[in-house]
Amino acid sequence: MRPSAERSSPARWRQVLLAFLLSLLRGALPNQIRYSIPEELAQNSVVGNLAKDLGLSVQDLPARKLRVSAEKEYFTVNPESGDLIVSDRIDREQICGKKPLCILDFDTVAENPLNIFHVAVIVQDINDNTPLFKQSKIELKIVESTKPGKTFPLDPALDSDAGPNSLQRYHLNDNEHFDLAEKQTADGRKYPELVLKHSLDREEQNFHQLVLTAVDGGDPPQSGTTQIQIQVTDANDNPPVFVQDIYKVSLQEGVPPGFSVLQVTATDQDEGVNAEITYSFHNVDELVEQFFNLDKRTGEITTKGDFDFEIANSYTFSVEAKDPGDLAAHCSIQVEILDENDCAPEVIITSVFTPLPEDSPPGTVIALIKTRDRDSGENGEVYCRILGNAEFILKSYSKNYYKLVTDGPLDREEIPEYNITVLATDRGKPPLSSSISITLQIADVNDNAPVFEQAFYLVHIAENNPPGASIAQVSASDPDLGPNGRVSYSIVASDLEPRALASYVSVSAQSGVVFAQRAFDHSDPQAELQFYLVVALALISVLFLLAVILAVALRLRRSSRPAAWGCFQPGLCVKSGPVVPPNYSEGTLPYSYNLCVASQSAKTEFNFLNITPEVTPSQDLLCEDASWVPNTNHEGAGVPFTSDIILKVSFN
Repeated sequence: MRPSAERSSPARWRQVLLAFLLSLLRGALPNQIRYSIPEELAQNSVVGNLAKDLGLSVQDLPARKLRVSAEKEYFTVNPESGDLIVSDRIDREQICGKKPLCILDFDTVAENPLNIFHVAVIVQDINDNTPLFKQSKIELKIVESTKPGKTFPLDPALDSDAGPNSLQRYHLNDNEHFDLAEKQTADGRKYPELVLKHSLDREEQNFHQLVLTAVDGGDPPQSGTTQIQIQVTDANDNPPVFVQDIYKVSLQEGVPPGFSVLQVTATDQDEGVNAEITYSFHNVDELVEQFFNLDKRTGEITTKGDFDFEIANSYTFSVEAKDPGDLAAHCSIQVEILDENDCAPEVIITSVFTPLPEDSPPGTVIALIKTRDRDSGENGEVYCRILGNAEFILKSYSKNYYKLVTDGPLDREEIPEYNITVLATDRGKPPLSSSISITLQIADVNDNAPVFEQAFYLVHIAENNPPGASIAQVSASDPDLGPNGRVSYSIVASDLEPRALASYVSVSAQSGVVFAQRAFDHSDPQAELQFYLVVALALISVLFLLAVILAVALRLRRSSRPAAWGCFQPGLCVKSGPVVPPNYSEGTLPYSYNLCVASQSAKTEFNFLNITPEVTPSQDLLCEDASWVPNTNHEGAGVPFTSDIILKVSFN
């Protein structure tokens, strides 16, 4: 048997490889937040304070709405503390299988403003699985003529753990005839081989029983055992031999069940019954038997299930050919799965901000969209576009993320709801696509003024109406919603004072019905009185003017000098002496008038300059006791030097 130190060397190499891959991860993902946790952590265990590591304050968490965005949410964010906590069972073997490095990649989304952060959680393996053999007992038949050094491959033990905690070595109980060797398949799995140390003698001992133990590298290590029962048989000289040691074949992932993969062939130089060969899978796990069938007589391998490149892109297994004397040969089968564009892209809406106010400016984020395609290469490259709806555009935000934003103004009164279809298409040949619809509600803002159905209302009312009667109804509409579209009515302008108006009419704020507050009377005493006052004032003014004219005319007519009449005609007034007319007290108005006439020379032309009912004496001529004073200041006052007749009416 080999020393244990030599057997543990691959475990040390795995540790070195893990450290190397971690260093590559740190270099390849500089913008990721990284954590490392052991698998099988209890629910609500804290991974780390994500908010702090992202530079977010605890006070901002309610507004930022920090959350995890992943296909399967193994983690959630505590909305109060910002801690990243475990929300589901994390089984490394179920998630990553035998991969040396198990990483859970996911995104965290923060709103207000929108940000996406990439997070990587490295899941460390714990020794939670025991190495187990598929069979509790292995039966072998070995011909007694078998030469020492012959090897017999055995089924391996299975250990779901990875790295140092996985299966590390095998050992065999001490015995005289057999030893144990370890071999490794192309994909790195170890399997034991039984080695014949000394020749067998069926007559001396025809049965041997051994114990095979598989040990992992955990601390403490765990182990599993199986029994090997060996029957020594009579000679069968020639074992089967495969035509090829290694068979390689490629399959499209879309081949149907029952498709022929290949046919293995082995020959046996013996004759008769000893040359009959049976084929079987050897050293395979359950996954191989799930996808492949092997005809034990012909050696033809056919497909059993649907292949998926995204789950496994290759399979490696062994086939054993055995004759009736249990002489066996083995070959290796390597199947490569070729990717086809069989996975349509997926469109995942991670956030929708609805309803959206109709006054939102262009560029407002409506939704956050994530795309995913499980195919590889060009078959997995996805681009998105919007079908119709010119009001919206898609903007690439991050890897596999798009922001759906507005590209123009919105008007709820015109379009209150949008159905936005996002189409995702891959670059495969032929391309595959899928779509998803987003219903966006537009929220109302008060951006419309009420509008009356009529710009002018003419109302006819019969007089003597009862107070409180409805005399008209006005109607206005507002296309806004809710309180923004609720219309109330009030009277804001009138030709009457507000207090007086309130005694005539009122309007219902809710219905727009106009009510009479009093009984209307057809030419109203108060209105009639106002009319008469205006008419009386006009008549008085006219009568006053006529009286003044009449008084002047009568005073001139009674004058003792007829020549005074000639003063009204140019060139006829030649008297230069003073004339004092008598006081005039006749007529209908209670006024007395003093007429003052001045003459400068007999040849001067007389004209009336002014007839004015003023109280203030004239600046040009002062009349005192029916006498006159000639005006000597005409020229100095800016008046041409002419003779004037100045009629001055003074009120007593």
